[in-house]
Amino acid sequence: MALKLGAEILFCLSVAALIYAYVGYPVLVYLLSLLFPRHVKKNADYKPTVTIIITAYNEERAIREKIENTLELDYPKDKLEILIASDCSSDKTDEIVKEFEPKGVKLYRQPERLGKTCAQNTAVSLAQHDIILFSDATTMYEKNVLSEMMPGFADESVGCVAGKLIYVDPANTGVGSGARSYWGYETFLKTHESRVCSLIGASGCLYALRRSAYVPMYAEACSDFLIVTKVMEQGLRTVYEPNAVCTEETNRNAEKEMKMRVRVIGQTFVDLWRSRSMMNPFKSGFYAIELISHKLFRYFVPFMLLGIFASTAILSFYSFWFDILLLGQILFYAVAFISSLLERVGVRSRFLSLPQYFILTNLASVVALFKTLRGERFARWEPIRETSSNEKKSNATANTA
Repeated sequence: MALKLGAEILFCLSVAALIYAYVGYPVLVYLLSLLFPRHVKKNADYKPTVTIIITAYNEERAIREKIENTLELDYPKDKLEILIASDCSSDKTDEIVKEFEPKGVKLYRQPERLGKTCAQNTAVSLAQHDIILFSDATTMYEKNVLSEMMPGFADESVGCVAGKLIYVDPANTGVGSGARSYWGYETFLKTHESRVCSLIGASGCLYALRRSAYVPMYAEACSDFLIVTKVMEQGLRTVYEPNAVCTEETNRNAEKEMKMRVRVIGQTFVDLWRSRSMMNPFKSGFYAIELISHKLFRYFVPFMLLGIFASTAILSFYSFWFDILLLGQILFYAVAFISSLLERVGVRSRFLSLPQYFILTNLASVVALFKTLRGERFARWEPIRETSSNEKKSNATANTA
């Protein structure tokens, strides 16, 4: 009887935690954003000077298009500075950037490869303007992103403005489909967290902050997550601007998506630990609830799933309904496994991709936690963009010539 009681308690706690992580918290933040919204006092005529910092490492395939896209932004040219921070690139990235120097594009090359965050730290110290906008080499902006984001800085309580990232998946892959569905859920949370309090993280490819609010960060930091907390520590908030849109291709390969998520989650674990005082509601108010609910609960979902599976397996000896529940879980994990196998042989299914991506993200949390506890840190990053079909044709032609 003690075993049964223990299993029942474990089952109830695990289910309750899982429901809160995926349903309870989103409902809570949605209702609070309706009842107690914090509005941003925008000024459409506010046009501060802006430095766009694009960090890059071996991005020769993307950097030219990115610079051209940035030069086409609809914003006064005399108020705009473009700075490329090359993390000691070993390909033609720097050479391509130098081609744009006559158009005012500046290059900063790190003498030693120290990672994205260190490149950003130095680039900010070199920036000349009041607002810093961070971007990635593979992200394409709509022309109006600056005119949509800058009015928010007219509100003195705003320290950072984050834009809207839209993932595209031209190849229609299973991983891409899962990533887009997951990001749609994240976008919902961002919208309402911004309205009720502050974002807890920004899309690293499109966010801007006051230069005066920037705090240099340690090399292994997940900069687009940690900077929001640093802004909050200064009594400022980070808001979401859905009209400032950028696009980026999803990963097409599960292994690359897994590697990226492990790196990001591992960095976030370190950031959460170093900023653990901000998870005290008596210090940071509802922001602490956001950090605990959106990050900690989400990253510990794998252990909730394990608790549900283990308790269901035990209780299946006592109840026919738990037999059915156990079978349902086994089928779900089997579908995810089958989807992974089918992807490897080129067979794609949007229906099967959701269970696969769900398992992938939660497995990444476990791996990242294990690596973090083991002392492994993630400072450097590698380009993960897939080679497009056009690039493959070009490469094939070059190899044949």
